[in-house]
Amino acid sequence: MKKLFIFLVVIFLSFGSRSGLAQELPAIPINTVVERVQKYFGVYPVEKVHLHFDKPYYAVGDTLWFKTYLQHNLFEYSPSKIVYVEMLTSKDSLIQTLRVPLEDNSGKGQLVLDPQFIAQDNYRFRAYTRWMANFDNAYFYNKIVPIGDAINKKLGAEITYTPDGDNKTKATIQFRNREGNLLGRRKLTWEAIDGWDPFSKGKGETDDMGRVTINLTIKDKEYLKNGRLNVKIEGDKVAPDLMGSYSLQNALWDADVQFFPEGGDLLAGIPKKLAFKAVSSTGKGLKIQGKIIDSKKKEVATFNDVTFGMGAIDFTPVAGESYKATVSFENGEQRTYDLPVVKEAGMNVVLHSEDDASLQMGLVANDAFYEKNANQPFYVLGQSNGHLVYAAQATLKNSSILISIPKDKLPNGIVQLSIMQPSGKLLSERLVFNQSQPLLDIGVKTDKTTYAKKEGVKLVLHVPITDSLKSNYSVAVIDDTKVPYNDDQELGILSNYLLTSDLQGYVEQPNYYFNEKNENRKEALNALLMTQGFRRFSYDDLIAEKLPQVQFMPEQGITLSGILRLNTGRPQPNGGLLLSIPSRSIRKDTYTDNQGRFAFENLVFPDSSKVTINARGNDNFRNLVINMDQTFFPGIDRGNPYASDNVQNIDQEMKAYLNNSKNEYRTSILIDEVEVTGVQRKMVTSKEFSSLSGLSMPEHRVEGERLSGCNVLTMCLTTMLTGITYDNQTLKYYITRNYNQGSRIPVQFFMDGMPIDEQALNSIIPSDIEAIEIFLRDELGTVSRTYQNDGVVSIMTKKKEQSKQPRMSLSEIESMLPKTNVIDMMPLGYVKERQFYSPKYDTPDSKNTNDYRTTIYWNPEVVLDSEGNATLDFYNGDGNGRYKVVVEGQNEVGAAGRTVYYYNVK
Repeated sequence: MKKLFIFLVVIFLSFGSRSGLAQELPAIPINTVVERVQKYFGVYPVEKVHLHFDKPYYAVGDTLWFKTYLQHNLFEYSPSKIVYVEMLTSKDSLIQTLRVPLEDNSGKGQLVLDPQFIAQDNYRFRAYTRWMANFDNAYFYNKIVPIGDAINKKLGAEITYTPDGDNKTKATIQFRNREGNLLGRRKLTWEAIDGWDPFSKGKGETDDMGRVTINLTIKDKEYLKNGRLNVKIEGDKVAPDLMGSYSLQNALWDADVQFFPEGGDLLAGIPKKLAFKAVSSTGKGLKIQGKIIDSKKKEVATFNDVTFGMGAIDFTPVAGESYKATVSFENGEQRTYDLPVVKEAGMNVVLHSEDDASLQMGLVANDAFYEKNANQPFYVLGQSNGHLVYAAQATLKNSSILISIPKDKLPNGIVQLSIMQPSGKLLSERLVFNQSQPLLDIGVKTDKTTYAKKEGVKLVLHVPITDSLKSNYSVAVIDDTKVPYNDDQELGILSNYLLTSDLQGYVEQPNYYFNEKNENRKEALNALLMTQGFRRFSYDDLIAEKLPQVQFMPEQGITLSGILRLNTGRPQPNGGLLLSIPSRSIRKDTYTDNQGRFAFENLVFPDSSKVTINARGNDNFRNLVINMDQTFFPGIDRGNPYASDNVQNIDQEMKAYLNNSKNEYRTSILIDEVEVTGVQRKMVTSKEFSSLSGLSMPEHRVEGERLSGCNVLTMCLTTMLTGITYDNQTLKYYITRNYNQGSRIPVQFFMDGMPIDEQALNSIIPSDIEAIEIFLRDELGTVSRTYQNDGVVSIMTKKKEQSKQPRMSLSEIESMLPKTNVIDMMPLGYVKERQFYSPKYDTPDSKNTNDYRTTIYWNPEVVLDSEGNATLDFYNGDGNGRYKVVVEGQNEVGAAGRTVYYYNVK
């Protein structure tokens, strides 16, 4: 295993000092600084999660396949063995949480995009370990995955916004029905809402081409963050009303240009880089050109962006001068921005130059700073991926000092260089990128370059074996004609591990910086690192030995824990409990400690498994109460920056894919158009109750069958209400993401449309429940304004025929009473394992079928043989054109690799 080295170098550079001041002794010696920083890095390992999806986007009805990878920077601890994968809507509503077990730092899973619960939208997939939840959520894995709908969606639309002034815009929408026919001459009503109330509404009619233009007046641009344009096309006796809802995020054109001096400051008299970043209201970069003028209107510099609205200017500011930038945009707009104030005295760290062997970093001070600090020591610290990789003490004997850092001693990825005063005060920072360590060299080849449809393919992977390191890989083969995608937009394992996982905020087209075909990628990456946020930790806190509080240790398996109490509230020490999972033939027992606490650890069971915990083996079992611990899930981050990747017109952008999806699921679509005269069981929903009719689609639904065997409803609700947290102190339920952020506005419960309080829940017999629907949002405020609540849980009971019931016996009555010494629950288990189906076309009869597959082959568990080879066999589909092979993988010390390969099918 290759180890990284830490340099402790004392640098005394003399270029003719102009000052005779004596050097002061450091307030905090360099060795002390290194020791304190190392203490942090040694105790708080960095874990990173990556997901490899089989495709960049999907359609309702598909199965989404993924591979999870875990990278960790320390090897003297047991890393996490569980990764959590969350699926969220574009409104940040949680749809589902998957618990994925890891073996050798990798796992696998899948998610069926059920048409009953999944609608067309831009979904965000967020992944993390419980250990990562101790720190900033900004470093979780995040990726936007658009999902189209060719099954349920009855209204197709393409929308464009044309800004008309500062607060006006025209929304032009072209409507089509599910068959793709234009909806011409149809009356409609519309309203624009900001998440709660309409701020604009009106009526209209489509023209012969199915188009309508809506004039919107937007009084407050904040409305656009969560705003929607809701349209209802009126139906007739034959066709029902059609509803559409469209994001207002792109409704108004706006731009923001920020300037970032290299090292943090504009230093008077010091020539260095001035980076800039221009972004639109959607967060995407804007192409710009501009000039810098001083207070006398004199032009001192001009600039153009390199890519994604970013670039850097060579600029020398003058003391006492102020500067502005006049920026021109492609749409003809022109705006003026103030540059940062020129600092009269200061010192910054800059990238002087670099070559294949080293990074040449400069410490530059202007004359005013040098005169005051000549001969004084300063510390230069470098950290990368949770390692202190460079530490040096430099004495300011000249206004500039050059430091050479060997690249081969640094890990791959972002290196953060910082200048610190001996008092512990941070002066300047600079991010640089290093890629000196070898990546996994994944070779891919096929036995042919061109194949026939449904012909067998032999694909061979080869990775040079070094130091006998174990590694594992995932392989996806997709029909590139049906799934066209710009690979620069992808979040691959390299762009994730080496770039985005160490940066806060949105990074546009992360794979762009790792595509060797992009000639300016290094220049673009340098501009990105000068303009992007980065704060995994604070040096000020580390020097002061203020270490973060850890709530969760790296999980090694599923743990179910709690407290066993007497019905008086006192903990029960040395109490026995039995856990059973019938579906897995698991039985475990344990005893409580002196505080009454118990834990069943390292459990293995699939999701939706019934788990029973029983305390009846104790002599006083009738007086015992089992209280389970709440399961913690991190709150949903507000103002999701990754929403910049949302696709505005999914119908248009994914046209080829959705047309193929219509063919694949055409049977499902036709069923909707056939009149069925038979009796069909009606699914009860909250829409039937007038008090809840204003709510949108529920985020989660729990069918009554899952409550079978549940004796105490509240005990089951604790584990089944996804996204809901129960507080033992207030005895109330809250939306988890808001509760974790400090909110104490409770959830409102309803039974058959009537409001009930928490005390009434245990009066409901679980077997009488038809379903439970969970609403984490009330966008129209129809319920929240009345009940002052945050979220709704709607309990619907089974409709019973009125008939005389025989009198119940005493034993039957006792069996209905809540049993506090036995708990039945369905906790979140591991994602259920499924195998990807890969057909064989080895006979003429087997080829006589239609094959609409878009994912031709998926294998998340590719392991190489002793010579570093793996051979994979599969058959092509019916699609002609180019097929795309994507291979990702990592070895046991975290080195990663990614390769894209193409072959043709005719």
